[in-house]
Amino acid sequence: MKYRKTIISGLVSVVAAGGVWAGMSVSEAATTGLAVRGGAPYIYSSVSGTKDPVNVMKATGVKAFTLAFILNKGTCSPVWDSGTLNDSGKQSMISKIRGAGGDVVVSFGGYSGNKLGNSCSNETALAGAYQKVIDLYQLKAIDIDLEAGEVSQSNKVLKALKIVKQKNPGVSTILTLGTGKNGLEGDEAVIPGQAAAIGSPVDNWTIMPFDFSDNDSGVDHGAVTVSASEGLHKQLKSALGGSDASIYAKQGISSMNAKTDANGNVTVANFNTMLSYAQQHGLTRFTYWELSRDTANLDYTKVIGKFQG
Repeated sequence: MKYRKTIISGLVSVVAAGGVWAGMSVSEAATTGLAVRGGAPYIYSSVSGTKDPVNVMKATGVKAFTLAFILNKGTCSPVWDSGTLNDSGKQSMISKIRGAGGDVVVSFGGYSGNKLGNSCSNETALAGAYQKVIDLYQLKAIDIDLEAGEVSQSNKVLKALKIVKQKNPGVSTILTLGTGKNGLEGDEAVIPGQAAAIGSPVDNWTIMPFDFSDNDSGVDHGAVTVSASEGLHKQLKSALGGSDASIYAKQGISSMNAKTDANGNVTVANFNTMLSYAQQHGLTRFTYWELSRDTANLDYTKVIGKFQG
């Protein structure tokens, strides 16, 4: 399994995805559930940011977005990869999305850059870094996009998420991982067991079923996504226990639309296959990388908009 890059507007760019603002109440600033229980396409404004998310909501039925990425600056200090943590552009975007009845997930990590998991010395410090972002943007969900060099810090990340859950029981925690065609492989394969050992602080396990090799030409991304998700299901059930329904309710899919980094092609029909599978099995997250890549009349995002986990 190869870690993802992202293709936007014909260019290849390596990536993975305090307080309430004046005039906005806490309830308005955090619509419980929307950020996780449904589709939340990634927005990577460092590269794109060309689509108005409110217009996308109106056109597609999507109710939330995943904003990428929070990285590290200095020593264990969270910052947007595109600028400061307290970024006026992000504040404005989030306010508009929430004002239109939606919400956001903030994603930490991704493919490249200096990761908090590597910089923070222990789980307490890492949880504190996550908490700064939760408090600043009044979040109801965070996504840890655990890729590349940060995978080795998975135990620290999980322990930090346990602290986050203890301090913020209403905040949903998402762990997004690369996958093989039949489930988690290599260093990722041990992570469900690590989570189980500490009481499993992860609410949703999302896989990225693409970029499996150097050349994925001819891969049926609908079928292989189902295979990867079923593999994850077996791994989670083995590690965590519980009924099939309870495990599926902890699962998610994060695909990539159209051409992938490995010469694959994920079609709208593939997305519909994923949608049917997710709905039939009770998955609670279905998203994709990345909003600006959906150039054909938002066809992919409209599929995501039909999913209400």
